[in-house]
Amino acid sequence: MTTPLHEGEALNVSERMIVSPASGLFEPTPPETITAEGELVRVGQAIGSVHGPGIATPVVSAFDGFLMGLLATPGERLRIGEPVAWLRAT
Repeated sequence: MTTPLHEGEALNVSERMIVSPASGLFEPTPPETITAEGELVRVGQAIGSVHGPGIATPVVSAFDGFLMGLLATPGERLRIGEPVAWLRAT
């Protein structure tokens, strides 16, 4: 184990958050693609998109893990950095 640079920097939890990369309305990917709880999500995999003025920005995972649930509902207005879903890391 590496020594953290500052007190409290070691992350010892298995849950991870996927956050909104932009402001706009959230639209999950179709259920046959990914959005069912318990499905494996890989780094870089899209779980939906955020639709802003004239552009749709994909919401992608920065982690591998099992999708535990979506925190944003279809059509919900999101801000940058707002939680969209949570994963249990593999």
